[in-house]
Amino acid sequence: MVSAGSGSGRRGGGPRTAGRGAAARGSAAWRALARGAVGRRLRKVAPLAVPLLLAIADAMLVNGVDFDLEVGVSMVAAAALLMRRRFPLLVFLFTLPGLYIGYIWFAPMIALYTLAALRPGRARLGSCALLLIAAHFFPYPISDLELTAYRENTLVLIDASVTSAAPIALGLLVRTRRELASRVEDLTRSLRREDRLLADRVKTTERARLAREMHDVVAHQVSLISLQAGAVQVSTDDAEARAGARTIRELSVRTLEELRHMVGVLRADGGEAAEARGLAPQPDLEELPRLIEMSALDVTYEGGVVAGGANGAKTVERAAFRTVQEALTNVRKHAPGAQVRVRVDPVDAVRGEGSDGAEAADENRATHGLRVEIRNGPPDATATVPALPGGGHGLVGLRERAQSLGGTLEARRTSDGGFVVRAEFPYAAGESGRHGRRGGADGRVRGDGAV
Repeated sequence: MVSAGSGSGRRGGGPRTAGRGAAARGSAAWRALARGAVGRRLRKVAPLAVPLLLAIADAMLVNGVDFDLEVGVSMVAAAALLMRRRFPLLVFLFTLPGLYIGYIWFAPMIALYTLAALRPGRARLGSCALLLIAAHFFPYPISDLELTAYRENTLVLIDASVTSAAPIALGLLVRTRRELASRVEDLTRSLRREDRLLADRVKTTERARLAREMHDVVAHQVSLISLQAGAVQVSTDDAEARAGARTIRELSVRTLEELRHMVGVLRADGGEAAEARGLAPQPDLEELPRLIEMSALDVTYEGGVVAGGANGAKTVERAAFRTVQEALTNVRKHAPGAQVRVRVDPVDAVRGEGSDGAEAADENRATHGLRVEIRNGPPDATATVPALPGGGHGLVGLRERAQSLGGTLEARRTSDGGFVVRAEFPYAAGESGRHGRRGGADGRVRGDGAV
């Protein structure tokens, strides 16, 4: 018995579940229709069409379908509602003959509601209310007015007053609601702006704290390295040791300069940050041979780009320099003794052939930028792997830098056991730098300084 009952319950639940599913699908379809093109068109047409249809229906119900004076003025009043948002006062005046002669209500009430919602004013609304009361109270023709019918006249006057007060109250209510919604939106924007300012203030404070800690810790250690290298350079008689100590000291000085620049950017804000960025010039492609020379790696450099250019080119060249710098650091960490090839080429994609002059070539040029490739072979098995710390954020930072400039970065292992890092950086629109081929003279720069 229990088993049968439970089975019957399950059978009974099937149609209910199907009904709920059909209702949910119908609701979803209706929402999709409302959000689609048809829904947008209906929301645009409905505020004009619905009042017009109501006024026409009111005119036909009150005066019939035979065309006469009453039907004529009622139709004119209904048609005037199409312009109620642009000329609310004029439309209201056009609807009064329909109320006075044709005894229609919808057209003048809708017109008075629109006037209260769009053009509120005590004198204007009071005058229009009196006009509607007069058109409603006095009969057509005026000779039918019976002054001795006190009870009937009082009821008609009360009815006319309510007829004029209701649309005014509704229109003022709608306008007040819109103003409140606008003020709430302004308040929300103001609160969001204050939240952003508070977050920026907290971020600035945290940046200043990080800058102080970075300067206290890193600068002290690098200064000690530079002093020790200077002492070795002065005290030793070995030429190779002096050259190595000189290189270490130069690298320490450069590290301190870049650290000073980063600390200035972290501690500055707004225009001060721009001033801080101008304190220390950032490296570009002109510094790339020097970087390779001081890397202590077997590097072959193939440069096909002339350094220099507009602001957009400087930004791209700085990104290319940082990419090569990080890639060489990874080679020292993970592939000691490996041969490295660094190649920097311009990216010039030209659509079509046969241009008429330089202007046509500029119009057909699709992209301008730099392509950087750092490829290293497998590590030397006899070389000692340096115990250098690493946080695993180098390639991630390079990829984020490339994406921020609208470029791409690819990093992968090669089939011979090496690694390749390839990046492309487009120049900013309107700020493409001057770049070109170097007349077939590829420089070969090695870690020992040979070119």
